[in-house]
Amino acid sequence: MFTKRNLYRFLLILIIGLFVLLQVIDLINPDLFHSIKIVSNIASVVSIVAIGFLYFLVKEFDKKADEYTINQKKMKNIFDTLDVAIWSHDLKSDTLLITPGIEKLYGYKLDKFYENMNLWKEVIYPEDLSVLKDREKKLAVGETATSQYRIIRPDGEVRWIQDRGIPTFDQKGDFVDFTSVLFDITDRKESEGLYQSLVEMSPDIIAVVYDGKIEYINEAGCKLLGAQSQEQVIGQSAKNFVPSHITDLIKRKVFSPDKLENERLRLEFQVRRTDGESIDVEMAARSILYEGRFAIQVVGRDITQRKKSEQTIKFMAYYDSLTGLPNRNQFRNHLNEVLRHQQNKMHAVLFLDLDRFKIINDTKGHSIGDIILQLVAGRLEKAVQNEGLVSRQGGDEFIIVLEDADKENTSQVAKRILNEFSNPFEVNCEEFYVTPSIGISIYPTDGSDEETLIKNADTAMYQAKERGKNNYQFYSTNLDGISTWKMKLENWLRRALEQNQMTLHYQPQLDLRTGEIVGVEALIRWNHPEYGYVAPSEFIPLAEETGLIVPLGKWILREACERRKAWRDSGFSDFPIAVNVSVRQFQDEHFIPFISGMLEEIGLEANYLELEITESLMQNLENSTIILNQLKDLGVLLSVDDFGTGYSSLSYLKHLPIDKIKIDKSFVDDIIYHSNQGMMVKTIIDMGMNLKFGVIAEGIETEEQVKFLTRNACQIGQGYYYSKPLSAEKLEEFLVKGNVSIE
Repeated sequence: MFTKRNLYRFLLILIIGLFVLLQVIDLINPDLFHSIKIVSNIASVVSIVAIGFLYFLVKEFDKKADEYTINQKKMKNIFDTLDVAIWSHDLKSDTLLITPGIEKLYGYKLDKFYENMNLWKEVIYPEDLSVLKDREKKLAVGETATSQYRIIRPDGEVRWIQDRGIPTFDQKGDFVDFTSVLFDITDRKESEGLYQSLVEMSPDIIAVVYDGKIEYINEAGCKLLGAQSQEQVIGQSAKNFVPSHITDLIKRKVFSPDKLENERLRLEFQVRRTDGESIDVEMAARSILYEGRFAIQVVGRDITQRKKSEQTIKFMAYYDSLTGLPNRNQFRNHLNEVLRHQQNKMHAVLFLDLDRFKIINDTKGHSIGDIILQLVAGRLEKAVQNEGLVSRQGGDEFIIVLEDADKENTSQVAKRILNEFSNPFEVNCEEFYVTPSIGISIYPTDGSDEETLIKNADTAMYQAKERGKNNYQFYSTNLDGISTWKMKLENWLRRALEQNQMTLHYQPQLDLRTGEIVGVEALIRWNHPEYGYVAPSEFIPLAEETGLIVPLGKWILREACERRKAWRDSGFSDFPIAVNVSVRQFQDEHFIPFISGMLEEIGLEANYLELEITESLMQNLENSTIILNQLKDLGVLLSVDDFGTGYSSLSYLKHLPIDKIKIDKSFVDDIIYHSNQGMMVKTIIDMGMNLKFGVIAEGIETEEQVKFLTRNACQIGQGYYYSKPLSAEKLEEFLVKGNVSIE
């Protein structure tokens, strides 16, 4: 090929030859051409200069040629590294040029593509062949066409190819040349596919907001907002769904210059759905690059149910679920606030206990009793009006605080209360007469703190009972801190332990689906030889107050375990026996050694004993955790009794070695008699399942309750619907026959 470089080389050789010829002639015959000697010398000088210049040009061309060779090699290395191939087809001369990179992309030898110019089409994934039609249309009108499709390599591997086709037309408009640049984009497509799958399959809302408008939202986000499709949301202002102050806060925080790299903003707020309803969401936001622009990516989830559960737990912590009145915790907090901020005024505490209520409860059942308690709460609030706070302490006990009230004002309120109870309560077309006994203490004469005031009002209440009930009594110091009734009861209780007046009854716990007995709860009963039946709600609190609960509790545990051992020896070996344990028993430093030694002495395996504890143990969590773990190490089963009537911190409860939780009867009754239709029961069941606890419902009395509980995955239940508490002999019949008369 004749190039400038070769031309310069030819001229250089020609001039050098001419210069040499002149020098030779001058040596042979100096006189020859003497007339042109001067011209010869000039020509020699010019020749030397030309030689030097041409030599320089040749060297420069050699240097450029070396650089070109090096650059070509670099370009080849780059093409090989990038998984790029170039396909160039001169249509006029039908000349095809393909770079070797196509072998790496397609897995076929280079000569295969020269032999079969349609090979690149034949290996395209069948489902992607449709992209070729759009490609051909664009190329036909002179447009550059970028296509993405999958190919199948000889080894069966599927790869993604990006094909950028560039057509060339001559002045006549004829298609004369075609070039295609091919890239392997498999890694990128797989990453995009994985990301898209994660985004679309995510149960959380994922969205991108740019300039205040929603640019993208996934399917979960559409459902969360109540939209039928993404088109209903994309392009909408974010403020159509999120309060303006929240969107402004997110924008300000996300794009703040003080924000740390990759820092995420986390918020909880309410979102408006397309149907107008509001839901609670938890959302995280951060800035991202989206299609070359800085935008906001948000990831969130619906926490409406969690918020409702938190509200339920908060309600359960401070309000009585049956009556809706403030509970013990709320009352004590309120009374302490009153005493703290109104120290220079008189206040009254009224302790109220219902007369004859226990007889109604025991004969007519808890369902009737609970309705009466609800009616009582209404009458108390009506009598007190706006002069104080009415609370339920538990059972049939209520406490009222009257602010800025002397004895005269307090007497008027007490009389209104007694008057409210002069009429019977009507339930299911039956009339029930319930009267109150009211004890009253006055601040500051009868006490300067809430504990003393409540204790003295309680003492005065027992004095009211002694004086014929259905009356009120003010606290008097001559009572020496305890009523005659309580003194009698305490003496009786001490003698009852000595004279073996106590017995245990047993209430079966059944699998709600199969009816199989899966447990038995031991319940204490006291039949006084003169006074008659004494309800546990009367003597158990006194036993705890006086410390008698410790020996009484030991007797119950031993009696229950000996009975369980006898049943096991008789062949009934598939269920544990549950025994209630009080806080005072837990505080006894000999409690763990007693349990361990008793089980060993009786010969009963620890897994046959289940201890029911109360949520009040959580108040001394550190000590309770130690004891519970020691019991668990022994192999004893643990359950939380009356779950929901106190206040358990779920963050701690889930770390305790608890096996089961028991839903209090008041919540089970809500299934039928409360407007929330058992939502609290469902909440407790859901929480129990989430915390991996077994769930027992107590106080079941109707088939409707059973159906609700089984429908909501409660496993175990007990109550009068199946059996009342039975004597040991009656329970053995129940175990043998599967059923027994409870007349």
